[in-house]
Amino acid sequence: MSANGATILDRIVETKRLEVATARRRMPLEELVDQARETALAFPIRDFKAAITQPGPIRLIAEVKKASPSAGVIRANFNPVDIAQIYQDHGADCLSILTDEQYFQGHLTYLARVKAGTALPCLRKDFVIDEYQVVEARLAGADAVLLIAEILDDAQLSFLTERAQGLGMTVLVEFHDTANLPRVLACGADLVGVNNRDLHKMQTDLETTLRMRDRIPPNIPLVSESGIKTHEDVARLEAAGVSAILVGESLMKQADIGLAVDQLLAHGGAGRPSPIPRH
Repeated sequence: MSANGATILDRIVETKRLEVATARRRMPLEELVDQARETALAFPIRDFKAAITQPGPIRLIAEVKKASPSAGVIRANFNPVDIAQIYQDHGADCLSILTDEQYFQGHLTYLARVKAGTALPCLRKDFVIDEYQVVEARLAGADAVLLIAEILDDAQLSFLTERAQGLGMTVLVEFHDTANLPRVLACGADLVGVNNRDLHKMQTDLETTLRMRDRIPPNIPLVSESGIKTHEDVARLEAAGVSAILVGESLMKQADIGLAVDQLLAHGGAGRPSPIPRH
């Protein structure tokens, strides 16, 4: 927390407000919506939710992530499409692409390039506070968007969820603070995510998901995010009934990303067979 009391999350959200205002001046929302309709033909929706709710082992959402505020540059040798293809070849079920520029060194074009270069459903991972960003996501080819309960009020959560679903995208709503769970369940999210990292303090505890498991209805697919480093972590989450894991940093920092995925999922390197068509 900074001297004025603002956390890194507060600073990120303020940056997003400025970014959205700038983008709206550059291109009005109405024009962006028109472009998104045209682009939908080039980037048809892939079913993100179906990809991580099929019967079988816990599913992997593998994250394409160059840097973070807490870790700095995670991977200097960074080609988002190459990394995404490695993830795909080693059994990932979906991809998460960081699109924040200032704090994570991502870019919206990374999402479009990964969507064009792989066959997996893609999530826009960012700090979404405005419908403009939701339409941007669809324009770039996103099949899903992340919404963060800690930075959105009830009206925003419901509106942005409906807006994204109206564009055909899956909505993953994440939370960390227990107090936000009723709000998340009420907003109509397709998937609920538990972020094991406290975004205010930047501290991570895998037990956060395990404490929340019994509070989330079993018919709602649960995604555990952050702090997942070993196959033992994965096995614990799978035994608890978690549908999918979202893993980025612990894979991105390894010299051999494919081997890291193999070890995380405990398979021999040929990737896991998946019932989701790879076309």
